[in-house]
Amino acid sequence: MTRIVITGATGAIGQALAAVYARPGNRLVLHGRQREVLESVTAACRESGADVEYSQVDLGDDDALFAWLDSLCTPAPPDIVIVNAGMNIDIGEDASGEAWEDASRLLDINLRVPMAMGNFLGKRMRAAGHGQLVLMSSLAAYHGLPVTPSYSASKAGVKAYGEALRGWLASRGVGVTVVMPGYVSSKMCHEMPGPKPFLWQPERAARVIARGIERNRARISFPFPLDFGCWWLAVLPAAISQRLLKGFGYDPGHGDGAQR
Repeated sequence: MTRIVITGATGAIGQALAAVYARPGNRLVLHGRQREVLESVTAACRESGADVEYSQVDLGDDDALFAWLDSLCTPAPPDIVIVNAGMNIDIGEDASGEAWEDASRLLDINLRVPMAMGNFLGKRMRAAGHGQLVLMSSLAAYHGLPVTPSYSASKAGVKAYGEALRGWLASRGVGVTVVMPGYVSSKMCHEMPGPKPFLWQPERAARVIARGIERNRARISFPFPLDFGCWWLAVLPAAISQRLLKGFGYDPGHGDGAQR
């Protein structure tokens, strides 16, 4: 039985990934904060033939997180762990800037938690000689968006950390995949300020992610036109990239933070 852990399973991408992996022969461990949604996703996955359990452990509590991860590694580490939980904030309608309390909370869930999980699980997967870690970054990791500086920074950190983990763990039979989505329709996405070019539905995103995981791809980035454009933002002189972003409409917008 293939054991698959998905955090952020109550968000749009997390729910779609759970549905993709919900089939006989798979044992899913779903984590999320929204209890009613989590119970509904769990029930739907069971109806599709998967063996499912769920958790609402506080990912920000190191003791609780490591105890949960330790239980998941008994007697052996999971086959696939998709670290998908995350949140976003922005600089506000008046462009006054992010509240530090919100930015600190975002960095905790978006960056510190993936690093904690990668550190803990990477060592155990390395010792076991198998497993795959999947870390959720974003195309915003290529070049920071002026309307979401903390989010961009957190996703750049996840990208770098995942790439480093892959280099460390590859020789021991452990895969690491960094996922860099563009805009995927969700509550969090639509609350972000700025345009949403090449918007995908979560079901499409989940299918692409699952295929990339199966092939142990180092990076799964989509959609291609936005991926290509964001890559250029990373390699062009910063002054040009910033002018391009302004021209594309990424000026101070509106919208409150949201967590998936």
